[in-house]
Amino acid sequence: MTAANRSIGSRLLRNKSALFGLIVIGAAIVVAVTAYFIAPDPSPDANRIIVEIGGRRPGFRQLFLLLKKERQPAPVGFFSRLLNGREDRYEYIPIDSYTTQRDSLIVLKFIDDGVEERRSYSMAAGRETDPSLPAWQIKTQTFWLGTDKYGRDILSRLLIGVRVSLSVGLVTVLLSLSVGVLLGALAGYFRGRVDEIILWLVNVIWSIPTLLLVFAIMLLLGKGFWQVFIAIGLTLWVNVARIVRGQVLAVREREYVEAARALGYSHRRILFRHILPNVMGPVWVVAASNFASAIVIEAGLSFLGVGVQPPQPSWGLMIKENYNFIITHNPMLALAPGLAIMLLVLAFNLLGNALRDVLNVKA
Repeated sequence: MTAANRSIGSRLLRNKSALFGLIVIGAAIVVAVTAYFIAPDPSPDANRIIVEIGGRRPGFRQLFLLLKKERQPAPVGFFSRLLNGREDRYEYIPIDSYTTQRDSLIVLKFIDDGVEERRSYSMAAGRETDPSLPAWQIKTQTFWLGTDKYGRDILSRLLIGVRVSLSVGLVTVLLSLSVGVLLGALAGYFRGRVDEIILWLVNVIWSIPTLLLVFAIMLLLGKGFWQVFIAIGLTLWVNVARIVRGQVLAVREREYVEAARALGYSHRRILFRHILPNVMGPVWVVAASNFASAIVIEAGLSFLGVGVQPPQPSWGLMIKENYNFIITHNPMLALAPGLAIMLLVLAFNLLGNALRDVLNVKA
């Protein structure tokens, strides 16, 4: 790490806004990586559906009978569980109470408030499928943020949903920087006809509303996880291209660039080794802004039903599935993912503002 980079890092850490943003972003990254190990529901996509307890308030507690499934899921390794979670080995049955009589387990299954059903289970059942697992367990679970209308744990889906937001931001930033820096650098360095063509393309893309352009791209690519990332990335490169073009236009006449030309260096070497490293300050600021914009756009697309598809958890999709609870009895079902979006977007915007101040980028 160079002295200049160390100086930038130390100034960022002294900036309270940047420090707050970095803490939030760092925490989000840790949660995204370890989501299936810390989530109360570690099943794939946190999609454990228990319709009897749908739409419950934060802090709701429920007693469950965990009944071993007849067909046990295949064992998964550490990395597979890290990426995709692990299927439940037990069926979760909500109950109000239970008793044991000889070789039977008697439970009152919870159907709805004030509605119960008496059921009996053999205490010896299930031993033949996997003797190492007990046939049944009794467990009390607290749903700290409540459950959605399907009875899924909101906290678990919130934790796993951070992966989508960070992934869409990362892929979008990489794609927008790759396209924007390349086209902006070519336009600013070569000028003339190349500049006119690239500026025309930038103006055309800029004239189309972002959501309409995303819809058009997704009509070509189809709905899906990666299609959303590509569509958003292909709409956010114009800001990068415009800024890089302006910076390259200002730098290409500097003495060190003239010296490089006099030494006979190729255009590629001059552009990528001498010019671009000296104009990247504003680009990092725009990258932080694009990261925040991508999170908001993805949430909007998922809310409209053309983004990430169920049952994969996305914060925008969670708002769509539960927004009707805002005006009824449980607004937290939609407010929790909304607050998560707000906090993560705020963190990236604060980081971008701090980078602008530290790098002395002129607006």
